[in-house]
Amino acid sequence: MNIGQAAQDSGVSAKMIRHYESIGLVARARRTDGGYRIYDANDIHTLRFIRRARDLGFSMKQIEQLLGLWRNRRRASADVRRVAQHHVHELDQKIEKLQAMRRTLHQLVQHCHGDRRPDCPILDDLAGEGHCQ
Repeated sequence: MNIGQAAQDSGVSAKMIRHYESIGLVARARRTDGGYRIYDANDIHTLRFIRRARDLGFSMKQIEQLLGLWRNRRRASADVRRVAQHHVHELDQKIEKLQAMRRTLHQLVQHCHGDRRPDCPILDDLAGEGHCQ
């Protein structure tokens, strides 16, 4: 199948397929005599794997590790688990930061009068006037 069909079947855009090839995440596609890329079922399976890993927020480096483990039938599941646990830890840290940002913004919104007056604690905070630096 061509790159358009591969993109449709895998859920990965043609642009990203070419990008993944350029960075070596997936093998370079075979080519027709006319130079067009061609893909088979194994290629689509790999692209779906990558898309699912991206949907779960894994980094490109982590996806590369996971692909290597997926392809290695002699892998230890503990190695896969270690990558996933590390990612969960990273997600927990991001969630904590996002929750802190939300609390701060919520507090600033609560203190903003939201009327025609020019004073605004939100802008004061952004300008560094509402908190210690």
